[in-house]
Amino acid sequence: MSASIVQVEQVSPTWSDILVASPSMQRTIRVHVLHPAHSSPRPTFYLLDGNEASEVRSDWITKTDIVDFAASKDVNVVLPAGGEASYYTDWQRPDPELGVNMWETFLTDELPPLIDGFFHGNGRDAIGGISMGGQAALTLASRHPGRYDATVAISACPLVAQQPYQDSVRAGIASRGGNATNMWGQRDDPAWFAHDPSMNLDGLRGTEIYLYAGSGLPGVHEQGFDQSGLATILVGGPIEAAASLCTVDFAARLAGAGIPAMVDLRPTGTHSWPYWQDALRSAWPTVESALR
Repeated sequence: MSASIVQVEQVSPTWSDILVASPSMQRTIRVHVLHPAHSSPRPTFYLLDGNEASEVRSDWITKTDIVDFAASKDVNVVLPAGGEASYYTDWQRPDPELGVNMWETFLTDELPPLIDGFFHGNGRDAIGGISMGGQAALTLASRHPGRYDATVAISACPLVAQQPYQDSVRAGIASRGGNATNMWGQRDDPAWFAHDPSMNLDGLRGTEIYLYAGSGLPGVHEQGFDQSGLATILVGGPIEAAASLCTVDFAARLAGAGIPAMVDLRPTGTHSWPYWQDALRSAWPTVESALR
């Protein structure tokens, strides 16, 4: 049994929502597709959410201007809804709180043929995401060499297997009620290393890579210092600082392996959506060049 599109909702001439029946996920997944109005072949950019991903609508839709941004691009931008605390991977077993997660199968095997067939994809693809989704983008690219022409990781920690990185992954999943042991097993399970891009660097050779992180210090988007801004600084600051250190670590490993990457480290910026909206614009030349 293969995946299928069971419903298409035409939001606008350049925005369609599709409901995809996924055999691996055992449910229907909503996928937003921002696409050109014409029917000529074009590439596709898959863009993933972070740890708090909603099944109702991608946070990229609700928290950024991605709809307007994509309208001027001759590219399909594909935004799956859902994936909360899933790391967009295939879990070893269902989780009592997070359910069945077989996102790697869905994203790499089930969804692309549907997008290419229904939305005129030409087979050239890129993948990216923020935070958890950025880590997943690198993992998927490293595990499927040649599948993506570019990968974008924004405010992500690409490393997952070793300490303290594994503790961070486990804490993030636990914050949403899940148990990471259901994902990749006990701490020494080989699956942790099989899903760590730093352990699979050769899988990224030939893929254009863009890495972004802020420093964690308040920046242009924290000028107001109201209660919401203060919370962003106190919570999003340390998270972004940790993501920056992890990104530096991963970039050094890439460089040591002779794999080029565009590394965009900013002197300010917290772990929050206004910076990620800006970062997508900074990443776009890398994506566009790779998809030509």
